[in-house]
Order: sequence, then structure tokens, then C-alpha cells
Amino acid sequence: MIGLIGKKIGMTQIFNEQGQQIPCTVIEAEPNTVLQVTSKDAAGYAAVQLGSGAQRVRRESAKGERTPRGRRATKAAVGHAKAAGLEAPPKVIRSVRLDEKGNAKVEIPSYAVGDKIGVDVFAEGEMVKVTGTSKGRGFQGVVKRYGIGGGPNTHGNTKHRRPGSIGPGTDPSRVIKGKKMPGHYGAARHTQIGLRVERVDAERNLIYVRGSVAGPTNGIVLVRKQG
Repeated sequence: MIGLIGKKIGMTQIFNEQGQQIPCTVIEAEPNTVLQVTSKDAAGYAAVQLGSGAQRVRRESAKGERTPRGRRATKAAVGHAKAAGLEAPPKVIRSVRLDEKGNAKVEIPSYAVGDKIGVDVFAEGEMVKVTGTSKGRGFQGVVKRYGIGGGPNTHGNTKHRRPGSIGPGTDPSRVIKGKKMPGHYGAARHTQIGLRVERVDAERNLIYVRGSVAGPTNGIVLVRKQG
């Protein structure tokens, strides 16, 4: 099982051979670089560390010259990327398992540090799962956060979108753990499974995935094959 770091471009629609309209999410995934390889003999599982994009690095400055403002990559990150043949460390790093839990018969692909992995690892018709970070919506009430119906809108009621009673007073005389309450909504890791690859554009590094995935436009996603 292999994956790829990509960026959610947006949604569109395509038409298949039967003329059916299919809503798709377009994911741009430039070739990822293998930064580190974990062997099954050493750690008990096989995995690769992938990198995408590039950070800004500190330039060679003359004596007395000021370094430009802004965040720069650390020396440790630069050294880690240099081992993979990169001039600058990647902006996004993710680790992807190559083997499946409890399935020893699956053939584990072999990669070396410095290898490039592109969108050609996916094929049309394959099933994938996409992990992203959902849109952050800040502090929200129970109606928007959980879809609770709220109170009546008439007959003198003034608590239209309140949660109502959150626990009995006598027993257990406390609010039960996990009670659905107002709070921070969104900005959480979410994995959408059972998505079908409808089209792969290797020239433009695009993957067309059926349905929707978590995250805003230009959000970072991880596309993995579903065993």
C-alpha cells in the first residue's frame, strides 16, 4: 500500500463512457521524494517517508550582512533532505506504510532514498482513501456542530438553539463524559474511504477522485491505496 502527498485543487465533473455525470475532486500531486525507508526487519513494519514542496533556506551571507526576515529551514532539516539529494527540505512530510496489518501475503514494494513517486502509481478504477484536515469553523453551538434540533420557536420559548438539560440533578449529579456540547468545530484530521480514481493525468500531475474529500481549496491531503 503506497500513498502520495497532494494538494486539493477543487471539485469538477466528468462524464464517463455511459454519459453519466460524475462529481470529482481534483488533487494535484507533484512527484514525492523518498526521504527515509523503514524496513520490516528493523521496525516490524515497512514504511517510507515522503516529502513534497520546498522550504526556504538560509542563504550564504557575507560578514556583517543581515539575514532576510522570515522563517527558514533548520540545519537538521537541510541535512535530512541532503541525504535524499535535495537542495531544500520539503515543506510537507508524511510517513506511509507499505504493508497491511495482518496480511503477510501482500507483496511489499521496494524503494530507496531519493526515489521519486508520481501519480502513475495510481490507476483508473482503483479504490483509495484520502486524509485531510477539515475546514475550521471556530466555536459553534450544538445545532451546527451536531445537528441537534433545538427548542420550539413559538409559545414563548426563548431557548431556540440551546442544548437544553445536560444532565439529571439527583443521579449522577454531574455531566456525563462525552456529552455533546458547544465547542471547537472542524480543523480535525479526517479520512474519507471508498473513493474511486476516475482519471489520472500524468502530464499535469492530477488525480481525479470520485466524491468529496476533507479540507479547503489548496489544503494538503494524503492519497493512499485502499487494500
